[in-house]
Amino acid sequence: MGRNKFSQHEINTIGKLLRKKNAATRAQQKLIRHQLRVDFEFNISDFNVQGKAFGEEELHEAIKRGAIQILDDATIASMKEKRARDKARDEAAKEQEAIANGATDWREAMKQWEEAYPTDNEKPSNGC
Repeated sequence: MGRNKFSQHEINTIGKLLRKKNAATRAQQKLIRHQLRVDFEFNISDFNVQGKAFGEEELHEAIKRGAIQILDDATIASMKEKRARDKARDEAAKEQEAIANGATDWREAMKQWEEAYPTDNEKPSNGC
């Protein structure tokens, strides 16, 4: 499940991408859908009728029926910051749980590796 709250600027950009998607080849459509998911956390499947194409018109219908909300830029920025903090917190907790269950702490392993095998920039100079 992606977001359902966007700024007007994001909706305008999403609409342009949906227009491009509907006029694109299958491979280009795949790239556009990926861009929608990654850049905007917009999943077409959250809003469309299964088996029906989703374009700019369907986007505006989703807004009219309240499935998508348009908020001001500051609110959207605040929501994105909170999501990023929550994601970082959840990933850190997941990593700690994995380490507690016997997984390798890759940060500690990397530190040990760098101590054992310093790069050329880290090797002490012998005056030559």
